[in-house]
Amino acid sequence: MRIGYDAKRIVSNGTGLGSYGRTLINSLAALEGDDELLLYAPDEGRKEWREQVRLREGVRFVYSERKHGLGKSLWRSHGIVEDLRRDGVSLYHGLSGELPVGLRKAGIPGIVTIHDLIFMRHPEYYHAIDAWIYKRKFYQTLREADRIIAISERTRQDIIELGGFPRDRIDLVYQSCDTRYRLLRSEDELQKIHAEYDLPPRYILNVGTVEERKNVLLAVRALEKLPADLSLIIVGRQTKYAEKVKRYIRRHQLDQRVRFLQGVPNSVLPAIYQMAEAFVYPSRYEGFGIPVIEAIQSGLPVVAATGVLPGGGGRPRQLLCGSRRQRGPTRSYPQGHRPARPPRAQSAGVYPPFREWRRGTTGPQLLSKNGSDVEAVTTFAWMIDNQ
Repeated sequence: MRIGYDAKRIVSNGTGLGSYGRTLINSLAALEGDDELLLYAPDEGRKEWREQVRLREGVRFVYSERKHGLGKSLWRSHGIVEDLRRDGVSLYHGLSGELPVGLRKAGIPGIVTIHDLIFMRHPEYYHAIDAWIYKRKFYQTLREADRIIAISERTRQDIIELGGFPRDRIDLVYQSCDTRYRLLRSEDELQKIHAEYDLPPRYILNVGTVEERKNVLLAVRALEKLPADLSLIIVGRQTKYAEKVKRYIRRHQLDQRVRFLQGVPNSVLPAIYQMAEAFVYPSRYEGFGIPVIEAIQSGLPVVAATGVLPGGGGRPRQLLCGSRRQRGPTRSYPQGHRPARPPRAQSAGVYPPFREWRRGTTGPQLLSKNGSDVEAVTTFAWMIDNQ
C-alpha cells in the first residue's frame, strides 16, 4: 500500500507536532512490510529536522512544485489532492489536525490525528482570526475524515462534544517520544553539555513554548519557596508572555536562579533532562503534553496540572514518578524502570551528585541525600493546588 502523510510539521517544527510526526514515521519505517510512506511537504524545511527522519527504500519526501508562500499554503489544503492521485496514494494521514479539501471526493480514504482543540476550549489564548481559521479547518477536516486518531481521552471527548463526530470512528492512540530520552548519556557528555550551557549545579526543568497557556510563571513563583541553591531552567521558544515572566523575576530578584534557553538541539535536550532534579509542567490546558513523557523516560519526578497527563483529566495536580501516578510525593519507581543515571562522585566535576539509587522490593528506589527532590515536587504541587 502507498500511504501519504502530511509532513509540513516534520520539516518545519522542532518540537510538538514536528516531534510527533518524526517519531511516528521512524516507528512505522522500522516495521517490516511492503508499504510505501510518502511524506508530503510544501518545501524542504530545515535540514536539522528533516534529517531526523530515517529514510529507507519506500520512505521518501515529496515536495510541492509551488515556490511561493500563498501557493504552498493552498497546495497543502487543496492542490495536494491532485498530487496524491498522481502518485497512486491509497490512504492519506493528516498528522497535524488537517485534511485537504476534496480528499473524499477523490476517493482517497483519510485519517487525521487531532492533538487538541484548545482554540475552541480556550480561544482566549489565540488571536481571534487564528481561532476562527482553526475552527473552520476543524469542521472541514471532519467532513473529509474517515477516521480520527485522538492522542488523549481529553481530546477524544472534545472532538465528540464540539464536533459531533461519531465515537466509533475515533481511535485513541497515545503519543510517544523519541527513544533517545531513555538512553543514558555518558559522564563526559553530560559534563561537556553542562559547561557549554553554563547550567547551575542543581535545577528543576521546564520544557515548552513560553506562553500564557503553559503558565510557567507559576513555576517561578514556586521557586521562591525552595532552597536558594535550586534553580529553574526554562527551555523553549519565547513569546510576549516571556516578558511578563522576566519582569516578575527581576522584581523578586530571581535573576540568578532562573535561566531561559532557546534553540537547544534535540540531540542535547535529553542530557539536560537527565541532569535535572525534577520536571514541572504547570500548563493550564494540553491535549497531551509530550515533555511529560520525555521527563518520565528520563527518570525524573514530574509535577503536572490537570489536563496535561497522558490520559487527560486527573486531579487538581498530579505527581508522577516513572509511569505510576501518586497522590503525594514518592521515592519509589516502578519495577524495571531505569534511573536516569548512576550516582556521581563529588569530585567528578562541575555539579555535585544529588541522587543515589538502590534496588528495593517495589523496584529501584530514589534516595535523596537531602530530600530536595521530594521537597521540590511537593512545593510545586502545593502551588498548583493553591493558584
